[in-house]
Amino acid sequence: MKNIIVILGTRPEAIKLAPVILELRKNPENRVFVCNTEQQKELSNQTLGFFGIEPDFRLDVMRPNQTLSGVQSRILSALSELYQNNHFDATIVQGDTMTVFCGALVSFYNRVPVFHVEAGLRSYDLFEPFPEEAMRQMTSRITDLHFAPTKLAYDSLIKENIDKTKIVLTGNTVIDALSCLSSQTMEKAEESLKNKGVLLNDKLVLVTAHRRENHGERLDRILQAITTLTKKYPDHQFVLPVHPNPNVYDTVHSALDDLPNVILTAPLDYPELVCLMQHTKLVLTDSGGIQEEAPTFGNPVLVMRYETERTEGVDAGFAKLVGADIDKILSESDAILSREKSATRLDGSKNPYGDGHASEKISTAIQGFWK
Repeated sequence: MKNIIVILGTRPEAIKLAPVILELRKNPENRVFVCNTEQQKELSNQTLGFFGIEPDFRLDVMRPNQTLSGVQSRILSALSELYQNNHFDATIVQGDTMTVFCGALVSFYNRVPVFHVEAGLRSYDLFEPFPEEAMRQMTSRITDLHFAPTKLAYDSLIKENIDKTKIVLTGNTVIDALSCLSSQTMEKAEESLKNKGVLLNDKLVLVTAHRRENHGERLDRILQAITTLTKKYPDHQFVLPVHPNPNVYDTVHSALDDLPNVILTAPLDYPELVCLMQHTKLVLTDSGGIQEEAPTFGNPVLVMRYETERTEGVDAGFAKLVGADIDKILSESDAILSREKSATRLDGSKNPYGDGHASEKISTAIQGFWK
């Protein structure tokens, strides 16, 4: 019996690790523990619930107005105590958050093998995205098994002199997660969106903007562009789930509150977001996960960042980088919103981020590691 601890803390991590947890638990030789640092307390626990997963450990590390070093110290301290009081044979982390780096570091300090899901993503700019680029590069140096979601991620690890026997090309588990939601769950999500006033029709635009590097002047420019689009396309409905961070929340509401074709909501739960993407005509986002999920539904994506570690979507024609450039956001949006939705759809079967079997490949590789 192998004790495997899966450490997560944010909603994206919960989404992308849920299918891995479910797959590993199919093997009676695995005893899988789930630790939630609760970097996003409500969102991460709620999301795990949609997959029928209950955390074994909850760390409750977040505090109001905390610094990056503050949250790092609390996660490190809480995880150190957890490892001192329990025996684990392996640690699984996913992505590039503070939870990921701290989980890998404490595991390394305790000489427990580290398995990194979604390894090898790189922008090679330590401040785009910040601090995620540094988190994932540092995590790679102490990882024993790297699960690369794409060939580009695999090649990046090879270029960094990672032993190729420690790298497995798997695809992205976020595609697996899309198929793990029951029809009943999706029906409830659709009803919930309708109760929020969302019109699930062919003139729906999804907007998300929350990244730390976009706070301040960049967010102001993004919102200026969105305001212009809402007035130019009054028959389109713009849905913007608002991040609770005051740097985002107050700015967004101040700019968009009074626009009649804008719906500002609290952060949507995962099934609601999936349902929204199923109906969306255009996605404007600075999120990483949405860049991967939206192509499955044929959605064109405008990435409101100047660098992306997910260049596969750009190369495949699913996404375009527009940064916080007002003119680019407007011109690229016009190219889609001025046409019928049917004329803007892309081939979802060519999603470059995976085929829905990444979790199976990860489970197989882990069993091979023990041998």
